[in-house]
Amino acid sequence: MEIVENPWRGRGLPEDVLSGAPWPSVNADAPEALLARCPVAGETPLVEVTGFGASVWIKDERGRMGLGSFKALGAAYVIAHEAAAKGDGEAGRDMSRALEGRTYITASAGNHGLSVAAGAHVFGARAVIYLSDTVPDSFAQKLKEKGAEVVRAGRDYEASMAAAARTADEKGWTLLSDSSWPGYFDLPYRLMEGYLALAAEATRQMPEPPTHILLQAGVGGLAGACAAYFREFWGDAPRIVVVEPEAAPALIGSIRAGRPVESQGPVSNMGRLDCKAPSLIALKGLARDADAFATISDADALAVLPALAAQGLASTESGAAGLAALRLMDLPGDARVLCILSEEPDT
Repeated sequence: MEIVENPWRGRGLPEDVLSGAPWPSVNADAPEALLARCPVAGETPLVEVTGFGASVWIKDERGRMGLGSFKALGAAYVIAHEAAAKGDGEAGRDMSRALEGRTYITASAGNHGLSVAAGAHVFGARAVIYLSDTVPDSFAQKLKEKGAEVVRAGRDYEASMAAAARTADEKGWTLLSDSSWPGYFDLPYRLMEGYLALAAEATRQMPEPPTHILLQAGVGGLAGACAAYFREFWGDAPRIVVVEPEAAPALIGSIRAGRPVESQGPVSNMGRLDCKAPSLIALKGLARDADAFATISDADALAVLPALAAQGLASTESGAAGLAALRLMDLPGDARVLCILSEEPDT
């Protein structure tokens, strides 16, 4: 494992390299108010685990809204927000048809696509999900079961996203990505805001403020949203470490370069984190809020899973990446650590 201290901590990257990206939202009231109107919404548990040499609490997102990951708070929240905005003030409106005629399109390496599919289905919209060649057929089948149309395009996530963006432009569909780039900020900003419900729950559930917080990252949306909220709530005291695959060090590479950069590397077993380019909104926030960035190997990610499964916390290499990094750190015995178990195991 490699750990790099963040030289931009507290100030962030220069604005002229971020193409106008906004700071991540810290308004947890907005997603929590909308979730309160959802009959399948509810808080996920905070679970204390043993065997890591410190006091460790896991925010267990595997059961979030029946979709198996924290991503249920992202794209589905964006779609619900748009449906609510369209339906408010129209007494008796059937919200199951609020977005009839709208098509949402995205690329997905995993659970983001399920969130798009679920949100579209609830409000009468259509979902089209582009998958790269590396995404298993079993996941494509899950998407189809949620009512989504699946299109194979490209050898990796970045290629499938580029194909989805082209189709969105050609057909006038709504591109709903969980990343952000120059000129594409509004929907990913809202999507990251949805993740704040998770962060707000964790602050209420923690028995004491943590001394360390480990946040796994792909494009960085979850890590960026949570880090911003935790800084707002707990201040500068917790040490926040962002964890990436060593095969996809997009954030750590950008921090080193002082500007957004794309990474290079082989396919990682941390498939949901195997993203070669950072989200600009996430990068902007994490450059300010994270104390350090770490990379772990595929072997590191795999090694932690049996110990978690033995405690009833089975997950994937992506879902447990923060805990995999924790195993490699020599933290004092009185440390209080917060991690996120972000998804259920693959089936």
